[in-house]
Amino acid sequence: MQQEKDGQAVPAIGVIGGSGLYEMDGFIQSDEQIVETPFGRPSDALVGGTVAGRQVWFLPRHGKGHRILPHEINHRANIWALRSLGVRWIICVTAVGSLREKYAPRSLVIPDQYYDRTTRREQHTFFGCGIAAHISFGEPVSHGLREILDTASGVEPGLEVFNGGTYVNMDGPAFSTRAESDANRQLGFDVIGMTNLPEAKLAREAEIALATLCMVTDYDCWRNEEVNVDTVLSHLQANSIMAQRIIGRAIPLFPNEANWPEHRALDSAIITSRELWPEETFEKLSPILTPFVNRAPASSGN
Repeated sequence: MQQEKDGQAVPAIGVIGGSGLYEMDGFIQSDEQIVETPFGRPSDALVGGTVAGRQVWFLPRHGKGHRILPHEINHRANIWALRSLGVRWIICVTAVGSLREKYAPRSLVIPDQYYDRTTRREQHTFFGCGIAAHISFGEPVSHGLREILDTASGVEPGLEVFNGGTYVNMDGPAFSTRAESDANRQLGFDVIGMTNLPEAKLAREAEIALATLCMVTDYDCWRNEEVNVDTVLSHLQANSIMAQRIIGRAIPLFPNEANWPEHRALDSAIITSRELWPEETFEKLSPILTPFVNRAPASSGN
């Protein structure tokens, strides 16, 4: 149900991560939605409820029970589903490997940049099929949301938090070779993962502000230490409990209005004139494009 404050709809908050996040203190579940999208089905049902009185939708990116490999995730369906439910902010929680000595396992990195080493980029955009758009992505992470997450993380006992850093996105599902890990370090990247960049690109196209809690689980393999699932899972379980607390503290800090720059990202992105849009494509992207068409033009400042 859409929340209201002073007669105005209050946008919802999305959380993408493990299904364990549903168990966070203060979460009152009220709904569960299986959303059908023009891009297929999302990773799983979306679990809705409230935290500190705010509407929140949780989505496990790998499905409940971790059944979906990174390259199998239907990112377009996931982001479309969240946007269709009124989400205008997304907190992502994801496991990463560290490419720097200072980012030790069980520390937290809130990245401000990405580097794309994926190979399925045609699936990381909503546009095409008659509507051309080129989103501005020089600053790919919402500054306002990153600061909220930094504030909420900074009071976590014993947690080392790094606000800023570059996340390099590989395909997976295998972990890096040592040569790949060394090359990523030489290029100056900080952490490595398999999922988060497509989420950030699609969220920006959907005019959703996004930031990520990167939970460090290992040192990749550049330290001559093999990465294996047992090591990752042991740290991931502890990190998941920590993420629950951080999200619980962050949500009360969210504004009630979606008026950040990310919420008008399409103003300077769409090239194709409205009269040339194919109706089928417009209908497919209606949760994204209908608000864009209906809103007033951005102020010129004059």
